[in-house]
Amino acid sequence: MSRIGKKPVALPSGVEANVSGQTVSVKGPKGQRQFTASDDVTLSVADGSVTVEPRGKSKRARQQWGMSRTQVQNLITGVTDGFKKELEINGVGYRAQAQGNKVTLNLGLSHDVIFDVPDGVTVTTPKNTEIVVEGIDQQLVGQVAANIREWRKPEPYKGKGIKYKDEYIFRKEGKKK
Repeated sequence: MSRIGKKPVALPSGVEANVSGQTVSVKGPKGQRQFTASDDVTLSVADGSVTVEPRGKSKRARQQWGMSRTQVQNLITGVTDGFKKELEINGVGYRAQAQGNKVTLNLGLSHDVIFDVPDGVTVTTPKNTEIVVEGIDQQLVGQVAANIREWRKPEPYKGKGIKYKDEYIFRKEGKKK
């Protein structure tokens, strides 16, 4: 039995959910999202909550049960609160500047990196060494943050590069004389 899948997903006030077939549409204050579940689960909306039930006792049905419930929970969290990833830039002369849907990164390369931000995500730079990626789609927010980090991953000797705000960089000792 899935411990996660058993719990119904509560709908907060101001959020509407509709189920048509295998598709759940959620509408809230920040926008609208939808998720199409596999045929191994049954979705239903009742009493201000969304419930997910497996069809059958197969291993795949039980796997999809918990995963589908978590996806529905992420839809509701996205349209109410949204998702956020914070990045820090460490290094002499390394900085970022957001302008509209483009982010200009100075990362010690021979050229400035101009990163195009996809629709559905907003990128802001409160300081020139901080980048905040926000949106209602958890997967898209994480992917954009990972793509920005990919330009200059943190290195273990001096810690220079782009890292997540809560990330720990394992530091190595340099050469000894």
